[in-house]
Amino acid sequence: MKSAAWQNIRPAAPALAAGILLLVLLFHTEAGAAIHVWNTSTAYGHCWLVLPLVAWLLWERRAEAAVAMAPSPLLAILALPVAVIWLAAYLLGIMEGRQLAAVACAEILLLSVLGRRLWWALSAAFLYLFFLVPFGAFVTPALQDFTAGFVAHGLDALNIPSRVTAYKIEIPEGQFYVAEACAGLRFLIASVAFGVLYAVTLFRSPLRRIVFILAAVAVPIIANGFRALGIVVLGHALGSAQAAETDHVLYGWIFFSIVILLLALAGLPFRQDAPASPAPGATSPAAASPAALGRPALAACAWVVVLAATGPALTLLLNAGNGAPNAAAVMLTPPNCTQTPPHLDGPVAMQNFACGSSRITARLELLPHRANPSRVVEAAQGPAAALLQDADLDGGRLDVPGATPAAWALQRDRTNARASAAALFIDGAPGLGGLRDRWRLTLDLLTGAGRPAAALVVAVTDGDGNPETALREFIMTQGDVNARVGRLVQ
Repeated sequence: MKSAAWQNIRPAAPALAAGILLLVLLFHTEAGAAIHVWNTSTAYGHCWLVLPLVAWLLWERRAEAAVAMAPSPLLAILALPVAVIWLAAYLLGIMEGRQLAAVACAEILLLSVLGRRLWWALSAAFLYLFFLVPFGAFVTPALQDFTAGFVAHGLDALNIPSRVTAYKIEIPEGQFYVAEACAGLRFLIASVAFGVLYAVTLFRSPLRRIVFILAAVAVPIIANGFRALGIVVLGHALGSAQAAETDHVLYGWIFFSIVILLLALAGLPFRQDAPASPAPGATSPAAASPAALGRPALAACAWVVVLAATGPALTLLLNAGNGAPNAAAVMLTPPNCTQTPPHLDGPVAMQNFACGSSRITARLELLPHRANPSRVVEAAQGPAAALLQDADLDGGRLDVPGATPAAWALQRDRTNARASAAALFIDGAPGLGGLRDRWRLTLDLLTGAGRPAAALVVAVTDGDGNPETALREFIMTQGDVNARVGRLVQ
């Protein structure tokens, strides 16, 4: 390509390529985690299209890139607060925060190497890189609340007798459940990505762009409420909740595609054509030798990478903790269940039980003293998904009255009678891995004052009954599990 834009940035191309490669190597864990989510979650499959779309946006704006490049190594200092944010996300075990910080470092690299004017001319394409981060899953409970409430009000307006308890909707013809997959997150994330691309391509006015992006947020949320209400009404009309739920996810994507098409058509009357191309030479970059641009570009690249690496470098010091204690004890002893001999492997103990028609596996892992919060949380979340064979899972909470802890993090297999319950034990107190628990773990990591943490996962891997009931009955027989774990980590 011999365009003016390419001739403009050509002196800085080696620095940009080296900087991006070094950032990918520095944040390879974040990149690998993102790619895993792209491959396994239907809500983020569109992330594979982000880089091609960024390349297309850059090509579309190649005429606007005929702005003098002005590398500014001083702007690399912006990477330092981003490194602090990355470290905070690392300590709290928030992978999405680490990924957002990694992309922000790439933005700072582009800004400091290309200069403010050239970066701003191409900012629509560069900022679209943030859609590489599988971000937004935290809004799922709020979406479930909205959808369940929307359906409840809709049924009342249609005079259909119903009872709505949390996310469970009961009508005379059967029950419906607003699962995570039905909350509309996948529709919302895809709609926002489409809305931003549509807005920066067809509109020039900031106000029109903001209005369309807000519409891309609101429309799929409301549309998903109508979709869920339609499924329940269809079940009422057919006289069978199960018949109405058949292929509802597929029909949901068809419905969503129609909604997005209507949204796009609604925006067409307000489109704004691109401004006329500048006259040749009117905005040509100032003449500068490759050496005059290449040296500051290389310096800017080096400073961004060095400052971005301060966060990961500090974690090497924080992770120099003690080893994990051995789980050299049988953890659970449920009555009326038969069990195979426990399998002990250092800090991990596995037990398998046959309780009536249910097959139950319990996995206890003792974590090292001052373990990273993300590792502690993953010790519960990862094995839960593995024991359920990475099925299409819905999250939730399992309340177990009479046991300690009384609340467990629940994962349900939507297609098979399998479920898991997980709990963390942090410095003598149970937890579910929320922000408060992560903050406690962070304080332990920084001060070294707490005891080693532990993660316990109990999973119904096979059975013909209600797996949640089987889990609840199994855990209730154990009483104060927190005290047992506490004795192991003394």
